[in-house]
Parts: sequence; structure tokens; C-alpha cells
Amino acid sequence: MADNNTDQNSQTAPVAGAANGQEAANPGPAFALQRIYLKDASFESPRSPVVFQGQWAPKVSFNLGTKSTRVADGVFEVVLTVTVEAKVEEAAAFLAEVHQAGVFTCVGLVDGDLEHVLAAVCPNILFPYAREAVDSLIVKGSFPPINLAPVNFDALYVQTKQRQAADAAATAAQPAAH
Repeated sequence: MADNNTDQNSQTAPVAGAANGQEAANPGPAFALQRIYLKDASFESPRSPVVFQGQWAPKVSFNLGTKSTRVADGVFEVVLTVTVEAKVEEAAAFLAEVHQAGVFTCVGLVDGDLEHVLAAVCPNILFPYAREAVDSLIVKGSFPPINLAPVNFDALYVQTKQRQAADAAATAAQPAAH
């Protein structure tokens, strides 16, 4: 029987111009997913079992965060942190936090494009996995499932860049203190 296993670390995206032999001279930009994994997860239900005795009408808050780290040349780990907290009568019912991670190959991208890929494209790929992990933790805690709405990471990235530009302009407009 032939061994058909492939090394997940060697997968790359198709390259434009590869059909006519240009890939060796100018491979162009490449993006590939190497691996998706759960880096960390936690669940707390500080008021159990008392929280199950009252009426379930929680106030739910939802926070996101991303972080990227260069692992090797053209290889990055991106971690998407999703935190969901439910409160009943201002007391915590549960807190679930998931750090969903992925290893991505990003080669030949200029800095602005690389930043966009790491801050928006990669989290878009990771979010469905994080959403499922959060839901699983909550259900295993004996709470009703919470279906997190899709997130537009591209819009969040644009908002962040606009806010950074506005902050930089405001800082530049302030007179220098002597």
C-alpha cells in the first residue's frame, strides 16, 4: 500500500505564472494555511449551581483580540482570542475564553499587505473554529448555546487603521511641550 500522507508544512498556494516556468525566477506572493489548533481554552462558572436555579436572562458581552508572531521566514502564528462573559443580575454566570491559533505561510507580500493578511484574513479563517470551541465550552458547562455572529475582520482592520491615522494626526497637530 502506498503512503499518501503529505507534510502539512510543505503546502503552498498556487503561484501565478507557474505553468510557464516562471516560479523559480519570480514566485510572487504566496499564502497558505499550515495548521489550525486550539492553543488555550478556559471556562469558569463561579456561581454554579446557584445560577441554574434562577431565570436565565443573561447579559452577554463578547470581546476579540488578535496577535501574530513570526515563527520563521515567511511563517507566522496568528492567535485569535475570543472571550464571552454572561452575567445574570450583574453577577457572572460564566466566562469562556478561547485562544484559537493557526500557522500560516505568507511569502512575497509587501508590509501593508502582510499586515492586512495577518490582522484580517487569518482571523477570518480562525473565527469559525474559535466560535465552535466557545460554544462547546458553554454547552459543556450546562448553559444554553450561544451562537456568535460572524465578524467582519476586514472592516475591523480598516477601522483600526483609520483610528491609528487619526491618533497620529492629532498627536502631530499638538504643539511640542518645552
